[in-house]
Amino acid sequence: MDLNARIFIAGSKGLVGTAIIRCLEKQGYANLLTPSHSELELMDQNAVSDYFEKNQPEYIFLAAAKVGGIMANNTFPADFIYQNLMVQTNIIHQSYKHSVTKLLFLGSSCIYPKHCPQPMKEEYLMTGPLEPTNSAYATAKIAGIEMCWAYNRQYGTQFIPVMPTNLYGPNDNFDLETSHVLPALIRKFHEAKLNKDKSVTVWGTGSPKREFLHVDDLAEACLFLMNKNLIKEGFKNKPLFNIGTGKDISIKELAQLIKRITEFQGDIVFDTLKPDGTPQKLLDVAIMNQLGWKSAISLEEGIQKVYQKVVEISQI
Repeated sequence: MDLNARIFIAGSKGLVGTAIIRCLEKQGYANLLTPSHSELELMDQNAVSDYFEKNQPEYIFLAAAKVGGIMANNTFPADFIYQNLMVQTNIIHQSYKHSVTKLLFLGSSCIYPKHCPQPMKEEYLMTGPLEPTNSAYATAKIAGIEMCWAYNRQYGTQFIPVMPTNLYGPNDNFDLETSHVLPALIRKFHEAKLNKDKSVTVWGTGSPKREFLHVDDLAEACLFLMNKNLIKEGFKNKPLFNIGTGKDISIKELAQLIKRITEFQGDIVFDTLKPDGTPQKLLDVAIMNQLGWKSAISLEEGIQKVYQKVVEISQI
């Protein structure tokens, strides 16, 4: 990408969007289009069309999405499928209509089957039933992948779907009702330390394994792909890239790590009546590694940085 290229970051105020902006600015990109939700309603087809007509973006990072943890996905499945389908459909279609050079579509590792072989290769997509608690969200993201592929095949576009693993970092959602497991645990342990509680309760048995990627690593991977000649590398109509660390950790081990980082002195109690979700979600990141990208931030280092930052700015 030319340093003066017009780059539209959809979802520029969220966890992923803010990380992509930090990464772009660090590398000298200055012509960034970052409308807030109040400035551009991405579910409004006409508004999105008008925005493209006026601003003529050349590159797009499609990071806008409705996201949440098990509870939110299970409670509001209609919201998750409707809002995500609307946003991605509007942006992908307008990107074709306005001859965008490249679009990068952010999906999620939850697109893979519930009992997917581990680690999960890109080729395992749609080879089995989804995890029921987030099937609505996953279906929307799968539709986005198929839409990218369809436009690539029919119109010769360069729309690139990427599937990041579980993300964390600054600007995360720390709301206990709607957040993902890692930020929720950070908040639980931090508040328990402040309140001098005797214990922290963690959902499930603690046995499921999860992979976590610092959002700054994801941003670096996204920019890496945008600047890669993927057609020359053999990825034309149906590109799909897992982005992760290639390492996972049990929820029990994660809770113990966060307990240590937050310096909570009490016990950890597991509520085994609550759902565990998918037993394991580990991405096979061999393709990204072969292209020349690897994650750089260790989980312990990443959590320490996030915890220091969110406490410093009183985000929790």
